[in-house]
Amino acid sequence: MRQNSFFKNPFKSKDSLLLLVVIVIFCVPILASYNPATQLDVIKRQGELRIITRLSPTTYFVSNGEHDGFEYELAKLYANYLGVKLKISTASDIQEIYEALRLNNAHIATAGLTQTAERQQRFDFSPPYHTGQTQLVYLKKKKNKAPKTYQDLKGGSLMVMSNSSHSELLRSLDPGIESWQESSELEVLDLMEAVHDGKLDYTLVDSSDFAANSFFFPRLGIAFSFANPQPIAWMLKKRSDGSLKRSLDKFFSIPHTKNEIKRLQNKYFQSGQRLNLVDNLTFRKHLRERLPALKDWFQEAAQQTGIDWQMLAAIGYQESHWNPKAVSPTGVRGIMMLTRDTAKEVGVKKRTDPQQSIMGGARYFSQQKSRLPKRIQEPDRTWLALATYNVGRGHLEDARILTQRAGMNPDRWDDVAKHLPLLSQARWYKTVKHGYARGREPVTYVRNIRRYIKQLKLETRIQAVQAAQAIQQAESEAASEAPTQAPETLPETL
Repeated sequence: MRQNSFFKNPFKSKDSLLLLVVIVIFCVPILASYNPATQLDVIKRQGELRIITRLSPTTYFVSNGEHDGFEYELAKLYANYLGVKLKISTASDIQEIYEALRLNNAHIATAGLTQTAERQQRFDFSPPYHTGQTQLVYLKKKKNKAPKTYQDLKGGSLMVMSNSSHSELLRSLDPGIESWQESSELEVLDLMEAVHDGKLDYTLVDSSDFAANSFFFPRLGIAFSFANPQPIAWMLKKRSDGSLKRSLDKFFSIPHTKNEIKRLQNKYFQSGQRLNLVDNLTFRKHLRERLPALKDWFQEAAQQTGIDWQMLAAIGYQESHWNPKAVSPTGVRGIMMLTRDTAKEVGVKKRTDPQQSIMGGARYFSQQKSRLPKRIQEPDRTWLALATYNVGRGHLEDARILTQRAGMNPDRWDDVAKHLPLLSQARWYKTVKHGYARGREPVTYVRNIRRYIKQLKLETRIQAVQAAQAIQQAESEAASEAPTQAPETLPETL
């Protein structure tokens, strides 16, 4: 019988056993401490957060070389929170967003996506940062009654974006709508425009998209809303380690993040007091017909004075509707409606010359801002300077004195605006230096200009998005003509 070598050489066997024990002692702690890198670890190590979004005035766009949009600003905030750079890609449709997440080409989809039950089966979501309702949009006109429920849509054309929460909703209706269409080529703005132009009877939009863009489609109305508000959140691929989702949960719970979300919602979704239909149509008409000839001069004045060109353009529209030959009963004239004394003060020789008028108005406005006490911060500084442009520095100072007497803040526009109208009442204007003033006018003046600025900025967003979409469409058509190849899937850990 052959004897086992272990028993044949006991001394050597003891050495082997001792060696095995030593190896185990050293290896167990190492093995116990080994943790594979999480997705979040890899993102931080690579120093890059990849997001995919869509082009729209409220999500993401590039204007004059500057990145902007609600989703962009929020994603940038999260990238800063992680201490990494932000890399952005855009999708032409929602299916492309799904594919980017599936192939690991993007870590997060930041595209104003509704957190639907169907999507939750396929993807993880961040905590919701917004809620929205799905609304049926129609063209308001005579003999075109608004449908009260979706069952009133028989015979009308209805189109929505493909793979959207709206198409999911329509498929889930019981009883359903007999005929409706999906489009992978049209975005929200395209669909709203099609209804506004009478090419479609209806479309579905999220309430936030309607609030942000309805100014450009003044004849559109909301017929009704579907169900309850739904959460809107960032979407990411389901992963076993869950590290990125936990990081997002923490990020959205931070008070600073919540405050920034409120600020961004006000910036992109709150339209404030709207223009009425006639004012809206007039503004849109002049925007197309008059502003293009003046835009370069507004931008030149902005470069020389440091005042935003859209602010100057808004002042010009409030003053003259961008009419170079405008004249008031009191003798002020030109695009910026300068008095003779003001024109002389800022070096304007011919007030009806649009370039001179715009430059002179910009200089005068800049002077008013610089003469305010240095302690006054933005945006109050700008609103107070606008009021000065309208009513004069003396009357503004009188209103600030009345504000201070009332125990309110004379450096805060909202407080001063409450006291400017008092300057038309003898019991008040007799107590201050410069006497009577039509104090309600500067309040209306500032309110109108703020509204025009918002609309001008929205116009800039729209133009930037349309330009980017045209480039995206051209690239898509070029890619479709090129030889096809299998899409590259990045490593699962990325």
